[in-house]
Amino acid sequence: MSLCGAQAAYAADAVLAQPEEPTPIEVERPGWAVQITPYMWAAGLKGDISPFRRAPTISVDKSFSDVMNDLNFGGFVNVWGRYDRYVVSGDMMYVNTTDGHATGPLPALQIPGLGVQIPPGASVDAKVDTKQFMATLQGGYRVLDMPQFTLDALAGARFWYISNDVTVTARHPLIGSRTATHGEDFGWVDPVIGARAFFRLTERLSLQAQADIGGFGAGSDLTWSALATANYTFTDHLSVSAGYKVLKVDYDHNGHVYDTRLSGPVLGMTYRF
Repeated sequence: MSLCGAQAAYAADAVLAQPEEPTPIEVERPGWAVQITPYMWAAGLKGDISPFRRAPTISVDKSFSDVMNDLNFGGFVNVWGRYDRYVVSGDMMYVNTTDGHATGPLPALQIPGLGVQIPPGASVDAKVDTKQFMATLQGGYRVLDMPQFTLDALAGARFWYISNDVTVTARHPLIGSRTATHGEDFGWVDPVIGARAFFRLTERLSLQAQADIGGFGAGSDLTWSALATANYTFTDHLSVSAGYKVLKVDYDHNGHVYDTRLSGPVLGMTYRF
């Protein structure tokens, strides 16, 4: 009985001495991080524009206050997303303006809708209602990922759509005064490549810069943009940004001319989820 008891006690100790199975370690899987930034852009406009095919090219140089006088509606939004080290970027703009021009004397030209050739020396008054949509969509990879600094390489496309409704009044002794309305729209797609850098100064304050270049004759001859902001974080989900943005495009194809540069300060609010 003593031997049996000793064997039983030894068996019990052996059972108790067995190592416990390790608790499974829960591995954190990467998830999507997304932020949406509606922003205001106090942009001035400078460049050369042709309101319809083969129309006289109009030189434009407007401050932000001039643009605001012509503005019917404008909206700007930036979307950013990241999954692990893969990133996506989207920037969209819609602007509706109405502008008036008085030009003369002009060489002979044909204005759609008037039905007659405008003789040399005629004066022309035009009111142009322009709707402009631009979207830059890019994807890329985070090539540097450090606690205080990140750098993303990007590539994608910039989409343009422009619609002009023109009301023209031509005056000349040979034709009197004639008025007509004409609408045209055109668009194109530009390939772009770019980069985005983020530098954390403090827990709440950071700097960010993003730039791209493209066109290369595929759509426009050249397009590029640059954005630099300082950012302040209020909560995990909310921050504000202030900075400066430039958007340049040089398009001249099939009688349409749109060679412009928009530039000015930006102010945005970012929501993260």
